[in-house]
Amino acid sequence: MNQAWLQFLPPSLRTKLDGRYTLQKILSNTGWLFADRILRMGVGLFVGVWVARYLGPEQFGLFNYVIAFVTLWTPLAALGLDSIVVRALVRDPHAQNDILGTTFFLKLFGGTLTFLAALGAIVLLRPGNSLDHWLVGIIAAGMLFQAFDTIDFWFQSQVQSKYTVYARNLSFLLFALIRVVLIQKRAPLIAFAWAGMAEIAIASIGLIVVYHATGKRLKAWKVSIARAKSLLRDSWALILSGIAIMIYMKIDQIMLGEMLGNQSVGVYAAATKVSEIWYFMPMAISSSVSPAILSAKEISQSAYTQRLQSTFNLLVILACSLSLPISLLSPFIISVLYGADYASSSQVLAVHIWASVFVFLGVGREIWIVSEGLMTVSFLTTLLGAIINVLMNLYLIPTYHELGAAIATLVAYAVPGYFVCLIYPPLRDVGRLMTNALLLSWVYKKN
Repeated sequence: MNQAWLQFLPPSLRTKLDGRYTLQKILSNTGWLFADRILRMGVGLFVGVWVARYLGPEQFGLFNYVIAFVTLWTPLAALGLDSIVVRALVRDPHAQNDILGTTFFLKLFGGTLTFLAALGAIVLLRPGNSLDHWLVGIIAAGMLFQAFDTIDFWFQSQVQSKYTVYARNLSFLLFALIRVVLIQKRAPLIAFAWAGMAEIAIASIGLIVVYHATGKRLKAWKVSIARAKSLLRDSWALILSGIAIMIYMKIDQIMLGEMLGNQSVGVYAAATKVSEIWYFMPMAISSSVSPAILSAKEISQSAYTQRLQSTFNLLVILACSLSLPISLLSPFIISVLYGADYASSSQVLAVHIWASVFVFLGVGREIWIVSEGLMTVSFLTTLLGAIINVLMNLYLIPTYHELGAAIATLVAYAVPGYFVCLIYPPLRDVGRLMTNALLLSWVYKKN
């Protein structure tokens, strides 16, 4: 059945899409995810900037330090299951209740581990700071509710992400309004942490509601020890990879906090909020196209390669179209958004935004890695990135401060995300696809 939105397209595009139901479904799903993230980007940036201005660099820095600290432990909550579960649902839809029930149990267990590990670690690292302990505890408690992301995996496997958009946006908009009220009431920092945790809880309830609205029932889910072993056997490398990813994504803020203080974290975080807000794009594209790419591999190697190349081409276009103007206009962007207190964030933004090119490519590469079953290779490359980031931060932060952390992040993304693919034999095939995209060779072929 044709998608209703086709009637709004020009006749020439409608003709090209007519009868191509898989492509229509992918475009529709991607559109819903983009609408979700664009709404979040607009409202979130507005409210986030307001919160940053209200808290000031010092408290805003502490808040982001705590968020980064908790994020380091989130791979324990995710357990590397996201793409593995979607793949399992695509390959074996008749076992959906077995897969979903087992996944929920595993993620609930992982969320509990995350909470305990994060809280215990902050107590050891900052034993005399009760505010830090409370902030970490509240934010880490939100990881328990992320077990309900299992529902999202089902909708991803069916390329029906509009349902999760409904659930999460309602919670997001509600708590965006609550944050504005907190600012108006001059609320303390800890109130914003409670708001973040409550938003995740309400979004989880929303996911349950939309799942039941589509005729599915949580009570039909089953827990299988055999299925748990199978999922974890495939995901263990992604767990370790996830830990490495979180290290090289968030260790910069933690090291800035420990080496230079909370204000430095605030200045750095202001820039990364603008830079990282675009990361929803590759994730939205990936969740929409990965089922089709995985299916194509079962049918034809040429179709599989073609779909991968098209995905990389699109990711490069998006990343470069964002990075160039934002880098050039970074002083103006920071001045308008954050004001004079965050002026030094502009240099950070001008460098950090270029990391998005390798982030976008990395998301595309992950589809290929999951499809090829090379999760161990994924772990090794991300571990390399984490090591590079830590070492470069140790070397650059004392001299170049926040800018040094931005440079370290860019290099840490580029080396394992792309350059390793050029020299490491198991990754040369995907490296060639990424190089084609970066060099726009697909444009030359068309011409």
